[in-house]
Amino acid sequence: MNRLRVRAATRDDLPEIVAMLADDIKGAAREDVSLPLDPGYVAAFEALAADPKLLLAVAELDGRVVGTVQLAALPGLSRKGMARGYIEAVRIASDLRGQGLGAELIGWAVDWCRAAGCGMVQLTTQRDRVDAHRFYDRLGWERSHLGYKLTLDGRA
Repeated sequence: MNRLRVRAATRDDLPEIVAMLADDIKGAAREDVSLPLDPGYVAAFEALAADPKLLLAVAELDGRVVGTVQLAALPGLSRKGMARGYIEAVRIASDLRGQGLGAELIGWAVDWCRAAGCGMVQLTTQRDRVDAHRFYDRLGWERSHLGYKLTLDGRA
């Protein structure tokens, strides 16, 4: 049963999206929910919206924005030129977690990647997000890589 209505985010959705990104211990330290939003959020949204291989989506439940996910379909040479889907910034409103909405949103994201021609979907989650690890394990995702990052602009 699909309870969520998932759609492309609009500029008007940005305050709700940023609020969800800020609604955890890591996001609280790096996001800024004050209005008007920092112009960086708007510029990032415009870049995402302009690229057909990228999607910033929101999930609605009874007309309320309750989730978000960022997706990319990237061509590649490995595996005989197979495209890969990337899932980023998955969030469900904190008051609704544990009700299966995250699994529904991830299922929708995988379907989007499949429709975009991707033969594989990947995501990363930080090492200390143990609840997220259990969530993806429960959904059947394989722990396959060790990730690294290099912060270039001071905004970890």
